[in-house]
Amino acid sequence: MTAGLQTLDLAKIHEQALITLVSPTYPPGTRETMVRRAGAFFAEAITPIETTHRIAKEASVQMAQLNRTLRVRSTELAASNRQLKEEIAQRRLAEESLRRSERHYGQLLEQSQHMQEQLRLLSRELLSAQEEERKKISRELHDVIAQTLTTINVRLTALKKEATLNTEGLERSIARTQQLVQESVEIVHRFARELRPTVLDDVGLIPALHTFMKAFREETGIRVSLSALAEVEQVNGDKRTVLYRVAQEALTNVARHAQASSVRVKIQKLDGAICLKIKDDGKGFQEERVLHAKKSKRLGLLGMRERLEMVGGKFSIKSAPGKGTAVIAQIPLMSRPSGGARRPTHLV
Repeated sequence: MTAGLQTLDLAKIHEQALITLVSPTYPPGTRETMVRRAGAFFAEAITPIETTHRIAKEASVQMAQLNRTLRVRSTELAASNRQLKEEIAQRRLAEESLRRSERHYGQLLEQSQHMQEQLRLLSRELLSAQEEERKKISRELHDVIAQTLTTINVRLTALKKEATLNTEGLERSIARTQQLVQESVEIVHRFARELRPTVLDDVGLIPALHTFMKAFREETGIRVSLSALAEVEQVNGDKRTVLYRVAQEALTNVARHAQASSVRVKIQKLDGAICLKIKDDGKGFQEERVLHAKKSKRLGLLGMRERLEMVGGKFSIKSAPGKGTAVIAQIPLMSRPSGGARRPTHLV
């Protein structure tokens, strides 16, 4: 066993030994002695084999225990794998919940944007209602109040002619009354033009701008030039009104803030849209400072932007300190009629 021999090797060695020990050359007593000794040797040789067999059996038992342990560990590993799969499934559920949350917040954001759009629509409807109200008031002032005052003036004129007393005081009183009435008529007309110029509805945008710019020059001393595309008169009334109001607000801002000496107003066709540009030579300003100022200081800009967005247009402003300011309004054309010559530049 120490030499590493197997059981078969030991049996062969024992066989050779017996053959040698039981040789006929030995006396019978010697052979018996040798056989006993061989039996004792064989018994001694078998003992390690039995020990080895016992050890093998014990090893087999240990192997069975190891197998059972391995099966238990395999079961535990399978349980761990199931737990890991469950955790993966839970993580996937968490990721799906997160995606649902993202979609939910996306929907909330979309709803918020929709509400903002509704607010813008309400604001546009308010502007439209305001414009209609202005138009109604303008008509009332022009057609009712102004006509009434004119009638009074006519009656006063007749009264002056029919006066039986040719007194100088009565004539002066009537003359002063006539002058007051005439001034009232002019005030009412001016008020009506400011609310809603009738020339805008009756004649068109370009004549309305000429009339407004003439009054603007007389009141402010600022020169105004107008270059307009005749095709602008073919857009619908709402768009012409928006262009007029934008020009009106922009020129009002020039008079209030720009310290300008001249303004150029230009209406042209650009990339399928009507483009209105009001450029002054005033002091200018930093765009960011004005655009992020308090709302009360930029209501005019917001009003122009809202009016343009109401008809699908775009609003932009360009300015820099010492380089003047340019207000740009673009309104898309729904149709493209042929022709349309540019009117010449006029100095108002």
